[in-house]
Amino acid sequence: MIVAISIGAVNVPVSDVWAIVLHHVTGAGPAPSDLALDQIVWNFRTPRVVLAGLVGAGLAVTGAVLQTVVSNPLADPVVLGFSYGATLGAVLVITLGGGVVLAGLGVSAAAFLGAVAAGALVFALGRRQGRLAPTRLVLAGVAIGYVFLSATSYVQLQATPTELRTVMFWMLGSVAGAQWDQLPTVAVVVVVTTVLLSLFGRRLNVLLAGDESATALGVDVSRLRAVLLVLSALLTGTVIAVAGGIGFVGLMIPHLVRLTIGADHRRLLPLTALLGAVYLVLVDLLSRTLNRPNELPLGILTALLGAPFFLWLLRRNKGLD
Repeated sequence: MIVAISIGAVNVPVSDVWAIVLHHVTGAGPAPSDLALDQIVWNFRTPRVVLAGLVGAGLAVTGAVLQTVVSNPLADPVVLGFSYGATLGAVLVITLGGGVVLAGLGVSAAAFLGAVAAGALVFALGRRQGRLAPTRLVLAGVAIGYVFLSATSYVQLQATPTELRTVMFWMLGSVAGAQWDQLPTVAVVVVVTTVLLSLFGRRLNVLLAGDESATALGVDVSRLRAVLLVLSALLTGTVIAVAGGIGFVGLMIPHLVRLTIGADHRRLLPLTALLGAVYLVLVDLLSRTLNRPNELPLGILTALLGAPFFLWLLRRNKGLD
């Protein structure tokens, strides 16, 4: 993260970055003498890099949990429709609310509510005889996702060229507008939710053995799935609300960790969060350095990196059986 903060349109020595960050966090050391450098490092780059780490961790953990909950190795917030719900909420505000507010909601709040609404619909439609059925959850997620995507496409047709550019950039994901006042809420949700999901590690391991085995071991499978889905929707809605639609993180990172350490969720979830954070920080660094001074949306790079990985994974035929 320190290296990522140091690289940009104006490169800053790592020692200076460390000194500035340390001074602002702990008060240690002298105040920065170069105010412009202090502004670049602390007010522009540091919140952006921290937000990228939080978003990467949140998306990766959500993907790992959803893949187990719905017994589908390709499950992630996109497959279950959460991302499309968030996108519709944000696009409605950008196009109908002048990019500021709509019924008192900003882009982030509308995206969060959209993700939660999509999760609630998938949750309701995924039940069968009072129990959550993994196959129905996936099918409901795909169907709800297409409904929200169709609505988003219709709203885009009504947008002006300027609004459309904003919509497209948001849909592909970015942390360029990160500000310090965004970080506390996102950090609390990501950290607390990740810890809570990690506490379910043993029961997630039991789910891997199948519903019958889990029930025989005393696990209320339907209730467990409901709790995990609610936590996943909360985590997804929070990170997508501040960073837009970023794909493949929740698909690729959990599999990469499983191939390395196995499927024990007690270790899998913390390491998935860490690797997801590092991964998105690096992707964000590439997004702002590959085509200077222009910036690439994160979703383009995560797709370029994620798609070949999954083609390799399918060819290797391990981890998806």
